[in-house]
Amino acid sequence: MDLVSATLLAELAGGAAGALGHQAWVGLSSLVRRPFGHGHDASPPAPAVSTGEVELIRLQEEPGDTARAQALSTALATRAAVDPEFSAVLQQWHEHAKVIRTSDGDVDNTVSGGTQYGHVVQGRDFSGLTFGTPAPPPPPAPGAETP
Repeated sequence: MDLVSATLLAELAGGAAGALGHQAWVGLSSLVRRPFGHGHDASPPAPAVSTGEVELIRLQEEPGDTARAQALSTALATRAAVDPEFSAVLQQWHEHAKVIRTSDGDVDNTVSGGTQYGHVVQGRDFSGLTFGTPAPPPPPAPGAETP
């Protein structure tokens, strides 16, 4: 399982992404509070690794602390490595949480300064764009003769 980004964890702990971010944080909180081997009838003995709860609480107390965010990320990855059920549920949570837009990737598009000649593309995360037509020539200067 890929590590859950410390940046994502810090932003969610700090209240980023509004209600969706809060919902993701509550989901993670619930997940780490589950006992090891949650779905098994006969619970195996819990391994000697952190559940992630202590790291989660510490990050919630200081969401801007990158060391605390990294500690939670590491605790989640370690627990996922020893608890296959936790790993599967954490992977599901991560797939949903990482699509929540937090402060990473804000876009502010502005076009100003008169008439634009050529293509104007606004948005984010573009790659491989090509345009097959050249931009039109600029208009003649005022007072210049036109053919």
